[in-house]
Order: sequence, then structure tokens, then C-alpha cells
Amino acid sequence: MRAWIILLVSAVFESVWALALSASEGFTNLVPSIVFVIAAIISLVGLGWAARDIPIGTAYGVWVGIGAAGTVAYSALTGQEQLSWLGWLCLVAIVGAVVGLKFTTPAKSAVQESVE
Repeated sequence: MRAWIILLVSAVFESVWALALSASEGFTNLVPSIVFVIAAIISLVGLGWAARDIPIGTAYGVWVGIGAAGTVAYSALTGQEQLSWLGWLCLVAIVGAVVGLKFTTPAKSAVQESVE
């Protein structure tokens, strides 16, 4: 369970670095550029840490899905991007898929034991 929490937190930091990258305007604004670097490091370290216990395909899919959904949702809620009801439905589907992966993915140790 701890690996999943770390993975979700790192996915939130993926959204943070993506939004900071946009705000940095090509790394010409100092503060968003610094936020980008720090958030990217935290995000990638968290993904790597979580992948010790969660299979990498699942971990990466969850990381990208939550990160992308968070970035789009934030942009839509702050008026930076327009999102139709169908777009919101797709974001809900992404979150639903992530929840599905959580409940259908065994821990790495269980997968390795079944192979042996």
C-alpha cells in the first residue's frame, strides 16, 4: 500500500512539473523553472521507488494517467484550457482505469513467486 501512495504522490508531482514547465515559458522565468526541476526529480524518484513493489508497466501507466489527468483538470479548472463534458468524462475514465489497475495488479513479489 505504501508503494501506491508514493506512486500517487509522484504522479501529482508530475502534474506540478508539467504546469511549471508551461509557466517557465521556455525556462525564461526563474521560479517556475526551479519548481519544474524540483518537481521532476521528486516525481521520477517516486516512480522509481514505487516500481520496486509495483510492476513497471502498471506503475508507469498509473503515473502517466494520473499526471496527465491532473494537468488537464487543473488547466481546465483555472481557465487555461477548455474542456467539454466529453473531455471530463475521459478524465473520469482515466481515473477509473487507474483504480482498476490498483485492484487488479498483484505486488511484484507475488508475480515473481508465481513465475518460480
